[in-house]
Amino acid sequence: MPATLSEEALAPLRADPAHTAILLDIDGTLAPIVERAAEARVPEQTRQLVKQIANRYGLVAAVSGRRASEARAMVSIGTISYLGSHGAELLRAGWTRPVLDPAVEEWSRRVQTFAHELDTADLRRQRVRIEDKGAIVAFHWRGAEDEDVAKAAVDGIAVRAEATGFRTHWGRKVLEVRPPVKIDKGSGIATLLKGTDVVAALFVGDDRTDLDGFRMLTELAREGRLKHAVRVVVRSDDGPPELADEADLVVEGTAGVRELLKLLAAPEA
Repeated sequence: MPATLSEEALAPLRADPAHTAILLDIDGTLAPIVERAAEARVPEQTRQLVKQIANRYGLVAAVSGRRASEARAMVSIGTISYLGSHGAELLRAGWTRPVLDPAVEEWSRRVQTFAHELDTADLRRQRVRIEDKGAIVAFHWRGAEDEDVAKAAVDGIAVRAEATGFRTHWGRKVLEVRPPVKIDKGSGIATLLKGTDVVAALFVGDDRTDLDGFRMLTELAREGRLKHAVRVVVRSDDGPPELADEADLVVEGTAGVRELLKLLAAPEA
């Protein structure tokens, strides 16, 4: 079982902030989960803590399923980097535009066409919402009038997507349809850290899509590319229980994330 939040677990990172990466999921981590993804907001207190951390640590990044430009607009901090579309897009601090993985780019139009064909009146009546993530399209059923009926419709979409040659990925009341190339937060994190002098990293996440990020930190530590790796799960009522198997620490909801950020931002005694 992962430990609860403690200063001791964070000590190696706080002792060498210049060579430490702080990697943060957004939805369910920095921002509370809401019924409609477009209405999610990062609380100002949390945002200010991230700004403090950006001034203290060598590399700080938001790692999101959202498009990188949308993630930056949501967090509204230009001095940190953004991994968007689950790592397919990289928007480094100071850049004006994100860079999309070339292997993914050629599939983007096909994914968009697939989503357009499924955006029917029947699907809208079932309150299944389509979210455009560039090379990825998400189908949400959270808050539908009859979530079971909406989920059944999304199950059908998954079958059709896989028959068409796309990959599917399930999250918390959401299906993502992805190109048939490797896209995950772990690969994105590896790209982000490549060539840096980072020797310690912390990643905070709350959903199945964050498992790849946890596992990448484990792999980098096993290979000796990181001296310290800390994987933090954000616990919630509907969060996947298997996250705990990959985590070193657990915090309670977005309020717990703020407490974590306060500890990271505090200067060494």
